[in-house]
Amino acid sequence: MMEKAVFIAGPCVIESSQLLDTVAQKLVEINGRLGIDIIFKASFDKANRTSIHSFRGPGIDKGLQMLSDVKDKYGLRLTTDIHESWQAEPVGQVCDVIQIPAFLCRQTDLLLAAAKTGKTVNIKKAQFLSGRDMRYPVEKALDGGASEVWLTERGSCFGYNNLVVDFRNIPDMRHIVSTVIMDCTHSVQRPSAGDGKTIGDRKFVEPMALAAKAFGATGWFFEVHPNPDQGLSDAANMLQLDKLEPLIEKLLKKD
Repeated sequence: MMEKAVFIAGPCVIESSQLLDTVAQKLVEINGRLGIDIIFKASFDKANRTSIHSFRGPGIDKGLQMLSDVKDKYGLRLTTDIHESWQAEPVGQVCDVIQIPAFLCRQTDLLLAAAKTGKTVNIKKAQFLSGRDMRYPVEKALDGGASEVWLTERGSCFGYNNLVVDFRNIPDMRHIVSTVIMDCTHSVQRPSAGDGKTIGDRKFVEPMALAAKAFGATGWFFEVHPNPDQGLSDAANMLQLDKLEPLIEKLLKKD
């Protein structure tokens, strides 16, 4: 098995307790069969939706309670994203890893607040920055007291309404931190290209994951859903839940 491989998976946004249970049960089964420790991810608030009319989630109070219930019931480690500095403390009381959204990775106060919790801080690389540029957000988080910092590649702006992945960012970021994660589902997005919503193409998720492995990624992030097309956020990009395990098996396979 690949040493120190990190896997993060879960629905884009908290839609219901039933959805969280369905995904969590599957992750527990995969963990048991493959001997890994997938971290459960779901957002309590998608504060960056394209349209004011888009579903955002249950909010921080209800959302953190629902995530805490997942941890208590299934024993899974948790991560979620924060958008404002004040959210770091309550999220740190529930989650094991605090995720910084890509477009906020330069926000000093947000990074310091996340670091102050003492939890692992996973910083997603901005769509407008190079991998080498991520040394500065990492410095901020470490200076703020983060126990560990991870970096995540999620694509770069390619004109308007499109992303492209420069896989050279992965080895560049591994010179900065030891854990570099490939966000395989957000990287196939076409931001705001769907008449008021972000669209994308999930058929490229597996190639993204395998290419990242070739470039030395040490972790993978997949947003998953039992019925992706009915998902309330990132429907076009999320991976079908039952396709997660065979893909992880490919990533764990020694070349």
